[in-house]
This record gives sequence, C-alpha cells and structure tokens, in this order.
Amino acid sequence: MLVLSIVLILMLPRRFAVIPFILCAFLLPLGQQLYIGGVHWFVIRLLILAGIFRLLLTKADKTPARSRFIGGFTSIDKAFLICVAAQVVGFILLYQQKEATVNKMGFFIDFAGGYFLIRLFIRSAEDIYRVVRVLAVVSFVLAIGMVIEQVKLINVFGMMGGTNLIPAIREGKIRSQGVFQHALPAGTVAATWIPLFALLWRNGKSKLIALIGLISATIMTVTSQSSTPLLAYAASLLALLFWKMRENMRAVRWGIVIGILLLAVVMKAPVWYVIAHIDLTGGSSGYHRAELVNQFIMHFWDWWLIGVKDASTWGYDLWDVQNQYVDVGETGGLLAFCYFVALISRSFARLGDARKKIVGDKDREWLFWLIGSALFSNALAFIGVNYFDQSRYSWFLILSFICTATAPVLETAKVEQVGGVTQISQLKQSKTVDVQNNPIPARRSSSNLADRFLLDRTRRANAVDETHGFAFRKRSSQ
Repeated sequence: MLVLSIVLILMLPRRFAVIPFILCAFLLPLGQQLYIGGVHWFVIRLLILAGIFRLLLTKADKTPARSRFIGGFTSIDKAFLICVAAQVVGFILLYQQKEATVNKMGFFIDFAGGYFLIRLFIRSAEDIYRVVRVLAVVSFVLAIGMVIEQVKLINVFGMMGGTNLIPAIREGKIRSQGVFQHALPAGTVAATWIPLFALLWRNGKSKLIALIGLISATIMTVTSQSSTPLLAYAASLLALLFWKMRENMRAVRWGIVIGILLLAVVMKAPVWYVIAHIDLTGGSSGYHRAELVNQFIMHFWDWWLIGVKDASTWGYDLWDVQNQYVDVGETGGLLAFCYFVALISRSFARLGDARKKIVGDKDREWLFWLIGSALFSNALAFIGVNYFDQSRYSWFLILSFICTATAPVLETAKVEQVGGVTQISQLKQSKTVDVQNNPIPARRSSSNLADRFLLDRTRRANAVDETHGFAFRKRSSQ
C-alpha cells in the first residue's frame, strides 16, 4: 500500500494527489515504519517526502513559491511555521545531543512538511468538499473497526502493527481507538469532523455521504468512551446552534469572559479547576487536566525560555501531557506557546473578516461558519487532548481549509481596497492640476463624496486667497 500511495501522489493530478495521503494518514497505524540508517522512517513521513519530491519536479514551471499557496503565505502559515520552529530549536538546545537533532528533524518533516503539503494540494472550495467526502469514507471504515473493538475486544487495525491490538478498559468500559494511538485522539478527531460533514450536507450535492459521515463520526465519538471527545462533540453542535447569533459574536465573547471572571470570584480554587468537575463517562481524569494547567502556570520560569526537559517532577502523573497548549509550551517555550495561541486567534479572525465581506451570500457564509465551528471544537478539545499521533493531520486540514476558503474573498477585498486608494490618488492629482489651471473651478455635478470634498476645499482656499489679495491691494493703494 505504501508503494502504491507514493506512486499515486507522484502521478495523480494535483487535485487528487491529496486523497492517497489522507487515506494512508487515517487508515494506517502511525507506528508502521521502515528502519534505515538508524532512523525511523514512518509511512506518513515517507509520503510527505514523496509529496515534496513531486513539488520539486514541478518547480521547473518557474512558478513563484508564494503563488503556489492559495492566498499567498498568510499570517496563519507564519504563526504555524514559527511555532513549529520554536519547538524544534528549543528541544535541540535543551538536550544538545545528535539523537535530539535527528528526532526534531523528523518532527519538522511531519509537522511543517505535512501542513504545507496539504496547503499546496488544497486550492479551491471544490478541493475542500472532495477532502471532506474522503473523510466521510474514512470515518465509516474507522467506525466499523471501533464497533468491533466493543464487541470482540480486539482492534483490527492493531493486526497490521503500529498500534495496540487490545483496546484499553477503564472503569469497566472499553475505549475503542481504531487506527489511532489512543482512544482520546480517535474520538476527538471524529467529534471535530461533525461540522465538516454538516457542511457537506448543507452543500446538497453529497447528502448520503454526509449522512454516513455524521453517523460514523458519532459512533467513533461514543465508542472512544472519553470525556474530551464528548466535550468536543458538544462544542461542534453548540457552534452550529450559534449560527443565528453570528452578527452578535462580540457580545457572546464578552459574555464568556465575564462568565469566567465571575467563576474566578465565586470559586475557592483557581478558575481552571472547573475542568476537574467535567466527567461525562464516569471514568474521566478531569482533576489531572486541571492540575496539569495549574502546575504549568506555577512552573512558568521552568519552561518559558526554551521549554522543559522533564515535567513529570511537577506532580503525580504529569508526564502525560494531555493538553495541547501545555504541550506546546513545554516543548518550545513561551515563543511557541504565544504563536500557537496566535495561530488559533488569526484563524478565527480570518474567518470572521471573510464572512463579514460576503454578508447575504448564505452558501459562503455557511462555509465559513461551519469551518469555524470545526476550529472552535478543536480549540476547546485542546484543553484535554494532545494530538501526538496522526490526529495532527486533521488539525492541519482545518487550518488549510481556512486559508483556502477565505483567500478569494480577502484577496478580492484587498484588490478593491488598493484600487480605491489608486483612484483617490489619481483624483487628487487631477484636482491639483485643475486648481493650478483654474483658480476658481467651475461647479460640476458629482456623486462622489471624495470629489465633492476636494472641490469644496479648493473653493474655500481660493476664496481666502482672493480676500487676502483684495485686502493687500487695498492696503497698498492707501
């Protein structure tokens, strides 16, 4: 399957080349690898390198690197790259060993290579819908496997190697994980796909596939038997319900801030310990998540510069960093943490700016809103999960969707803005010539506000000049 996927990535047209990549990423266990030259070459890493090789082959067309990305190199891309680079540099400086350098070079290929490869492959709204249809098929296959885990207590994907053969059991409940390395990312990824399948349903062209995706993702979320996926699922549905309030989101955001401040006032413990009270399955470790955040804040001076080597000494079981925000800070320091938060912030801002510019176009408004709902679901889920396996590629897809979907709207607005400035500039130049040739320009009808403003100002200036000139002549004659 690996060889076939590499051939397809190299040979298929650009719009289809992403399909074998997605199928391998979400249907092959991450642990499958080749060991060559003392280096672990994971299957997905080899596919990324094949995609990069394809891009090098097509470089002969002299296409500028910037234009290969739809919408150019956006603020999202910059934040992502700096965040990843900070984690790589921080880890290497912490350990200062050859093995650490090799490890983080692989990390850089997996993250930066995987993300930008997806960005280059997805260049239109049609590409987005095509990828979501593929994800629906993937979720159907994964859902079947996770149901078998519940019934037979065996992971069919584990038979291929690279993931657990026997699923974990907590408080008597089987936690299905499918192809993933743990039940948490398995259920969380499925929950964050719900808005994408709703988008496919809303599009109207693939309602059957969308329905299959919705049902399959729901099954994956439930069979993972974890609170974080259920919380992400609820976040997806909540975001969909807020569609009617899309014009009042500023008030909603302020309401959330005020709610958090009120909790901080009435709670005896710090406000983040509200996480400890979340238990949707009867066997959740909410207290561990809250303590993780607490110790992360308390040990700020340990990690702020370039991260920290070992956070397990901070408290019991804190080696298990199931919080994406904390994980980024611990591996890359404050710089990586800030740019990760900026990455999410800029993604929301880009979607909001684009939606405001096409108010009234319901199809595109729904496109931005539903992708934003998937983003919101991920941002909330990051409090209780760390994308340490192939689940990271689901996150990369969301970010790529945002850049691709918003690019046409924001680029058009930018061109119109530049065009408007050029027209005003030309108008000012023409008025300057007009004033020099005609001290008192004749009245002309115009519906342009800038035109009227410049005309008015010119008349006033000329009137003042004439008055001063008359007074000077009168004073001289005396």
